[in-house]
Amino acid sequence: MQANTAYAAPPVVVSTDQRRRAIIATVIGNGLEWFDFTVYSFFAVIIAKLFFPTGNELTSLLLAVATFGVGFFMRPVGGILLGIYADRVGRKAALSLTILLMAAGTTLIGIAPTYEQIGLFAPLIIVVARLLQGFSAGGEMGSATAFLTEYAPVKERAFYSSWIQASIGVAVLLGAAVGTFVTSSLSPEALASWGWRLPFLLGIIIGPVGYYIRHHLDETPAFLEAKDKTDSPLKEIIRNYPRETTASFSMVILWTVCTYVLLFYMPTYSIKVLKLPQSTGFIAGMVGGLCIMVFAPVVGRLADRYGRRGLLSGAALLILVLAYPMFAYINHAPGLGSLLVFQLVFGILIATYTGPILAAFSELFPAKVLSTGLSVAYNLAVTIFGGFASFIITGLIAATGSTMAPAFYVMIAAAISLAGTRFVREPSYLQRA
Repeated sequence: MQANTAYAAPPVVVSTDQRRRAIIATVIGNGLEWFDFTVYSFFAVIIAKLFFPTGNELTSLLLAVATFGVGFFMRPVGGILLGIYADRVGRKAALSLTILLMAAGTTLIGIAPTYEQIGLFAPLIIVVARLLQGFSAGGEMGSATAFLTEYAPVKERAFYSSWIQASIGVAVLLGAAVGTFVTSSLSPEALASWGWRLPFLLGIIIGPVGYYIRHHLDETPAFLEAKDKTDSPLKEIIRNYPRETTASFSMVILWTVCTYVLLFYMPTYSIKVLKLPQSTGFIAGMVGGLCIMVFAPVVGRLADRYGRRGLLSGAALLILVLAYPMFAYINHAPGLGSLLVFQLVFGILIATYTGPILAAFSELFPAKVLSTGLSVAYNLAVTIFGGFASFIITGLIAATGSTMAPAFYVMIAAAISLAGTRFVREPSYLQRA
């Protein structure tokens, strides 16, 4: 695969203040979107009881996590449509739209009547809300990546784009913090009655605030000055960039599995498998989110200086090697201490893998199809390997009786993505050094 030179447009003069505002707006907006999207997974156990009462606890949980996965069916659709919208209309317009859609879906979950109150319409409302969230999330990653990398200086693309992953760490941290607060300060009765709704009702605030922040941004100079915008970004991706899309797809697999298994699924795993209090899983989740928030930009800096491939390959290899012993460790000695170690180790490794990954992707596609190309590769991988990870793992544990099912899932993903990192090409300024 050869690096695409169409992206290397003449340098555009952008002020430091514009770049700073681009980072802040993307981090806040993306973090708020991911907070909305992920609190569902943190409260899956409660949602299962309130909206999917089957008389069987396992069946209810499977239905709840399957509904979490339903949102992922819309991600490729949202990724393609919103990616095309971003490539044709602008990054700013797409980012403003995604946050409104996400807030609408989250608010709908927060106000939804339970199964006891309206019967079958209750789970139907949850499904509709998840579809809205999935459509929105599908367009977020490609648009946000295009926005930040087009604002970044050539030699700082990994650092700038790493803030997108840092914002996901902020979302995990915030979601786990809210989960810790409501589960530790409320009685089980109050939590089941109304307390679980509090994180979702934040969506009422998130929508207008996020929209205001993004609507007042400047469009990226690279998009405004692009002379070769295409009328059909999707056709261009399929016709001219199949290898770049495949390479991106293969490397996203580990990213999405780590996110949805090692971060979002762990509160459920700690309750159902390790038999720990609900607050314990949330506290450990805060550590994982904090690690990603802090270390992703650090790794981005290192990737700009020393290259992307070594960090990506090294992190993938370590995750492959450590997945089994780390899951064995928390099963052998379940408790807050072991979960904190688990999240610390994998939080740093996830930050190391994801810190440089978006810069590596963005250098494969030209500006005219960048958002569409990233959205297609990213959302297909997330839908297939991430969206139903909780459902698959919960089912595997129940069917096999083995609590190590998540470890094998992570190891398979790590092996595939490790092979995919061989396609990464370093930026031209590092090749000349």
